[in-house]
Amino acid sequence: MSGSAKNMPRTPKEALGPTIWETVIAGDKEFTIGRPSDTDKILEHPEVLKGIEYDENMPYWAEVWPSSRMLAKYLMKEQFTPGIKTLEIGCGLGLVGIVALHLGLKVTFSDYDATALEFAANNATANGFLDFETLQIDWRDVPEGLSFPLILASDLVYEPRNVEPILAMISKILTPDGLCLMTDQDRIPSQLLRDNIEKYGFSFKTQVVKAGIPRGDRYKGTLYTIRKR
Repeated sequence: MSGSAKNMPRTPKEALGPTIWETVIAGDKEFTIGRPSDTDKILEHPEVLKGIEYDENMPYWAEVWPSSRMLAKYLMKEQFTPGIKTLEIGCGLGLVGIVALHLGLKVTFSDYDATALEFAANNATANGFLDFETLQIDWRDVPEGLSFPLILASDLVYEPRNVEPILAMISKILTPDGLCLMTDQDRIPSQLLRDNIEKYGFSFKTQVVKAGIPRGDRYKGTLYTIRKR
C-alpha cells in the first residue's frame, strides 16, 4: 500500500530548509528523528499559504509534538503480539509508528501531506526499519477496504472541525475487536472529542500520560483507549 492522491497536499521541499536530526528517548530506547529546520519559514512559502487559504491545511506535521512523545513512551511499556497490522493516523514525522516498528508491529504510516510521509519513511529507514508502508489519506474521504486492528494517533485534535472526521474514519477502519490508542495535550477541542466518541459507537477510557525532553520541558496530556462497543 502506498499513497499519492490527487488534490492532496505536498509541502514543497524548498520551504523546509535543511533537515535537523534529533534524538528522542522513549522508554529505554533512543530513536533518531529528522525534521525541517525552521518550521516558521514553512508558513511563508506561497504554496503553503495557498493550501492554508484553500483547505485550512496547516503544516502541523513538521514538529515532534509532545503527544507523540507521550504515546511513544506509553507504547514502550506495553506488550503487543508481533505482526499486528497497525495504522498511524496523521503520522507527521513518524515517531509513534517507528516505536511500533521497534515493537515488531506491521506499520502503515498515514498522513494528508505527501512530504510528511517522505519524512516518516526516511526516519523509519534511519532507525533501521525497511518493512513498512505509507498511505496518503484524507480523513474526510476514506477509501473502502481499509481495516486495522490497531490504530495509533497523537496530537490530531487541533481544530474542532477535525474531531468528527477523525472519529468517522476510525469507526470505518477499526476492526470490531480492534483498539485505538490516541494521545492529546488536552487542547480545547478535546472536550468535543469526549462528547462525540460514543456517538460513533465507541467506548473509551482515559488516563493521564506524561513525557518530556531530557533536561528540557515536561508535558502532560491524556491517553484515550478506544474500542468499539
